[in-house]
Amino acid sequence: MRMETYRRDRSYRWNYDHGPSFRGSFPSIPATPRKDFFGARVNSRLGVAAGILLNSKWVECYSRLGFDVLTYKTVRSSGRPCYPLPNWVFVESKRELDVGADEILRTARRRPRDPAAVTSAVCFGMPSQPPGVWRKDVRRARGKLRRGQVLVVSVVGTPREDGGEESLVEDFCRCARWASEAGADIVEANFSCPNVCTAEGSVYQDPGASARLASALREALPSTPLLIKSGHFSDRRRLGSFYRAVDGGADGVVLVNGVSRRVLGADNKPVFGAFERVGILGKAIHPAAVSNVAAAVRCCGSKGLELETIAVGGVTGVEDPGSFFDAGARGVVMGGVPMLDPLLALRMKESHPEW
Repeated sequence: MRMETYRRDRSYRWNYDHGPSFRGSFPSIPATPRKDFFGARVNSRLGVAAGILLNSKWVECYSRLGFDVLTYKTVRSSGRPCYPLPNWVFVESKRELDVGADEILRTARRRPRDPAAVTSAVCFGMPSQPPGVWRKDVRRARGKLRRGQVLVVSVVGTPREDGGEESLVEDFCRCARWASEAGADIVEANFSCPNVCTAEGSVYQDPGASARLASALREALPSTPLLIKSGHFSDRRRLGSFYRAVDGGADGVVLVNGVSRRVLGADNKPVFGAFERVGILGKAIHPAAVSNVAAAVRCCGSKGLELETIAVGGVTGVEDPGSFFDAGARGVVMGGVPMLDPLLALRMKESHPEW
């Protein structure tokens, strides 16, 4: 299948206004046993990560395609434009990424034929519509869900030039409350973004700040399930420190938010211009993501932590979620592949109704 529901040759705004570019009829989704997902009864624990569900039109489309955990693209307390094109490119990757190295990746010469073979690089900068727009649209999105589905809304704080950690915490909490009030079943706080250079993109690397922010968010959302999205950890001790820091505040962690790498074009220059290090998604990061998830689940078991882990990273084929579930993940969400292979959830449910 060569369908791309997100037009990479068009701007983020164009995709927001005109997408998703899904062609064809919606399939009949097989019935599956209900499962518990943070207090909700869901058809499956398979979903879409924060990324391509730009608004309620996108949420509705992917709900009809059988994805049951639907994450509304990260929102802020004020409008912010997307970085200029390109925002999403395919990269050459003949093997899995070596997490201990900092190899340079290069853009692919041609689009891979098989979505299951794709590795890509993204650089959006966490754009957002103004809250007056997204709060109304989240309500619309909530109304588009089918039975057995949940809406997760991803939020991020925006630091002020004259403010420190306190102002960032306040802004995170403000967005989280707005998301909950608008109808989010679950709120995801994004502590990680590989291509944002300001403080909100690297909170997860500071256990103390992560603990304080998770505690404040829990106070702001006393009855709404709270997830925290984290980046990749190459050091298991740092992973453990982060999990211990957010335990008691969050209900779960979404792990991992891509792997950061440099990406060069055919001219040997950074393909995203000023943004040299960007997020890598797709097949090449799957082993690293599975390793992180397995380590996180072991940490929770050995330390008596009450956190669940929602896995993300490198799922491109029907069987890929199995390694995450075998490692102890509570759910699996997908970032890039739903754009390339929108019927993937259907095939997963046909093969694995237990997921």
